[in-house]
Amino acid sequence: MLETVKYLIGSAGASGYGSKSTAEQVSESCGDLSSITAIITGATSGIGAETALVLAKRGARLVLPARSLKAAEEAKARIVSECPESEIFVMSLDLSSLTSVRNFVSEFESLDLPLSLLINNAGKFTHEHAISEDGVEMTFATNYLGHFLLTKLLLNRLIETAKKTGVQGRILNVSSSIHGWFSGDLIRYLGLITRDKSHYDATRAYALSKLANVLHTKELAWRLKQMEANVTVNCVHPGIVRTRLTREREGFVTDLVFFLASKLLKTIPQAAATSCYVATHPRLLNVSGKYFADCNEATTSKLGSNSSEAVRLWSASEIMVSRDPKAVFNPLNALF
Repeated sequence: MLETVKYLIGSAGASGYGSKSTAEQVSESCGDLSSITAIITGATSGIGAETALVLAKRGARLVLPARSLKAAEEAKARIVSECPESEIFVMSLDLSSLTSVRNFVSEFESLDLPLSLLINNAGKFTHEHAISEDGVEMTFATNYLGHFLLTKLLLNRLIETAKKTGVQGRILNVSSSIHGWFSGDLIRYLGLITRDKSHYDATRAYALSKLANVLHTKELAWRLKQMEANVTVNCVHPGIVRTRLTREREGFVTDLVFFLASKLLKTIPQAAATSCYVATHPRLLNVSGKYFADCNEATTSKLGSNSSEAVRLWSASEIMVSRDPKAVFNPLNALF
C-alpha cells in the first residue's frame, strides 16, 4: 500500500527521482554525451522515441534500427527538428529474424563507429499465435531472442570502445514488472507454445519474454564481470504507459480502460525516465546486473533472481541462435 501511495504522488526514492520524474530531468547530470554512440531498438515511437530524443539533446550520436525504414526516417526527422546538429543513422532491423539481426550488425560494423550504449527497448505483444521465420514463438523471438543475438554480436564493439575511450559501456534491457506474472518452467512453456498454439496465452507469453530479459541481464552481468570488461548491463521496468504496444487492441473498451486507469499511467517522458537514468547517470558507474523501476533499484520476482534459470536460458539461447546445423533446440530435453 505504501509503495502504491509513493508511486501515485511521485515520491522520490534513494536516487532522488521517482515515478513522476521525466527523462529530461534524470539526464541533467549526465553532462555532454557527444562522445557516445548509442543504438536504440524500438525508437520509432513511445518510450524508445523519447529516450532517443533526450539522448540527442545531450549530444549523443544515434543509430535507430527499425523494421520500417519509413518510420525510422520519420523518427529521425522529429529529432532533427528539435536537435538540428544531431548525427543519426537509420538502419533496417527486424528483431524477429536472426538473419536480419546479423545483417544489421554487419552493416553497423561497416560504418566503423564506436559503441558505448546499447538500449534493447523494442517490444511486441502478439495477441495471435505466430511463429518466427526461425521457428520460435513470435513474442519471445522479438522481445528476447533477437536482442540476445544483437547483444552477443555487438559485445566486442562495446568492450573495445570502452578500452579505447575509457568510457564505461552500458547495456540496457527494457523489461517489465509483468515478468513476475510468469511461473513454471520457462523453457518447457516456450517449447509448448512454439509447437502447439492451443497452449498459447498472449499475456503469459509476453510475461515469459520479459522474464527472459531479466534473466539475460543477470547472466550477462556475471559474464562481463568474469571477463573484467568495462561494460555494465541492467534492466528496467518503465512503468505503465499507453504506447503503440496496444495498437492491436484499439477501440472503445481499450480506451475506457486506459481512461479509468489514467491516474496510474505515466506520460511518455515519465516512462522513459528510468531508461535514461540507467543509461546515463554518473551514479550508476560500475553498477551491473540490477533491476530498476521508477529510477530506483527494485526487486525482481523470485524466478527472475534465479541464477540457475539464467544459466539454463543462456544455454538454450546459444543453441537457438547457433548457425551450427547440428545444434538442435529441444525444449523438452532434460539438459535444459
